[in-house]
Amino acid sequence: MTADLLEDEAEAHVRGVCFKTGPPARTGVELEWLVHDRSDPRTLITADRLDAALAPVEVPGAIPRGSRMTREPGGQVELSSPPAGSLTECVEAMAADLAALRAAMDRADLVLTGFGLDPYRNPPRLLDHPRYAAMEGFFDREGPWGRTMMRRTASLQINLDSGDDSAGITGYRQRWELAHRIGPVLVAAFANSPLSEGRPTGWVSTRQATWAAMDPGRTRQPDHDPDPRSAWARYALDARVLCIRGDEAATAGGKEADWTAPPGLTFRDWLRGAAHGLRRPTVADLDYHLSTLFPPVRPRGWLELRMIDAQDGDAWVVPTALTATLLDDPVAADAALAATEALCLDGQPLPPADVWRRAARIGPADPDIGKAVGACFTAVESALARSDSPAALRAAVAAFAERYAERGRCPAHDQLDALSRV
Repeated sequence: MTADLLEDEAEAHVRGVCFKTGPPARTGVELEWLVHDRSDPRTLITADRLDAALAPVEVPGAIPRGSRMTREPGGQVELSSPPAGSLTECVEAMAADLAALRAAMDRADLVLTGFGLDPYRNPPRLLDHPRYAAMEGFFDREGPWGRTMMRRTASLQINLDSGDDSAGITGYRQRWELAHRIGPVLVAAFANSPLSEGRPTGWVSTRQATWAAMDPGRTRQPDHDPDPRSAWARYALDARVLCIRGDEAATAGGKEADWTAPPGLTFRDWLRGAAHGLRRPTVADLDYHLSTLFPPVRPRGWLELRMIDAQDGDAWVVPTALTATLLDDPVAADAALAATEALCLDGQPLPPADVWRRAARIGPADPDIGKAVGACFTAVESALARSDSPAALRAAVAAFAERYAERGRCPAHDQLDALSRV
C-alpha cells in the first residue's frame, strides 16, 4: 500500500478492485437526508445541535439492523445499509434503521427531509476536515456548483452486484450498460429538487443539473467501451486529483492539514512524475482517488447508482424496488433495454448527455423519456407480481406509478404545485 505505483500496476488495480464478478444476489441502499428544524425549515442547524440529536444513535447497537450512519458537509445525514440477500430484506432492514434515526430526530425537534436540493437554505460547511476543505477549494476554481453539491444536496443511492462473467443479462458488461441506460429514467421519474432559495430553478432535478455543471472528468459517465473495466480504468486515471491525503493521525489530533492537490494534475500525470516536488503515488493514494470520483454509476466492487434525488417520507422504497428489479429480474431487464432504446441516438449503446439534461430539466414530461419511465414501471410491476415480494412493496410501486409515471409527473411537481398555492 505504501510502495510507489507504476502506471500499468495502477490500471490493473482499478480493473481488479472495481469490478468483482459473481452471480448478482445482493442489494443495498444509501439514504441521504436534509435535516430541518421541525417548526421552521429555514432555520440553520448548528453542529452542536446535530451532535446532540445524533448522540443516542451513535451508541453501538442503537441502529438495530446495522446500517452505517455518516454525516455530509452541510449537515446532511446518511444511512448506508449492509448488503442484503434480497430486495425485501434490504427494504425491511433499512426501514427498521430509519425508524431509529427518525425517533432520535423527533426527540430533538428535527425532521429528516427527502429533497434532492435544500429549497430554502444555503448552510455553512459543518465538517472541518482537510478532505472537505480541499474538495471545496478544488470545485471553487470553476464555480459555485461544488459548494452547492456538498452543502445542499441529498440523494438516494442503490447498490447492486456487478454481475458475473457471462455474456447475458446477469453479466457485468450488460449490467453496466443497463445501469447507464436506465440512468436518465431514474433521474426523471424521481426528480425532486425544483426549488432553490424558495423559487423555481427551471429544472425538476436541480441536484442532477448541479452535478452536470461540475468537473466533467469525475461526474459524467465514462465513454462507452465493450470492456467496462478498461473504460473505468481510463476514466479513473485521467480524472484530476481532487486532494492528496495527509497524516490522518495529525488531523485527528487537531493539527492543521492541507490536502490540496496541484491544480490540473490528473492521476495519470502523477503516476508519470509530472508533479515536480510531489512524492510518487501509492496504491492507498489510488484507492482514495477512486473515492473522489462521482459518476452516475460508480463501480466499487459493486455498482453504485448515484443519480436519484432523495425522496421524502417512505417513498425511497419505490426507486429502490424499481432499480433492483430492473437489473436483477431478467424479464424486466430485457424490457428496460427495449424501453430505453429510443434514448440512445445514432446507434450508440448509451444515452448521450442531452438525454440526461432533458431528464433533469423536464423529467417524465419529455415524451421519449416519459414513455421509457412508463414502460419500466410496467415491467417492474409485472416482475413484482411474479415474485414473493410483500404486498406493501407492490402497492407502493403501483401507487407511485399511478400518481406520477402514468401522468408524466415526478415528485418535483408536488413542490411546484405547493409553491403556486402560496
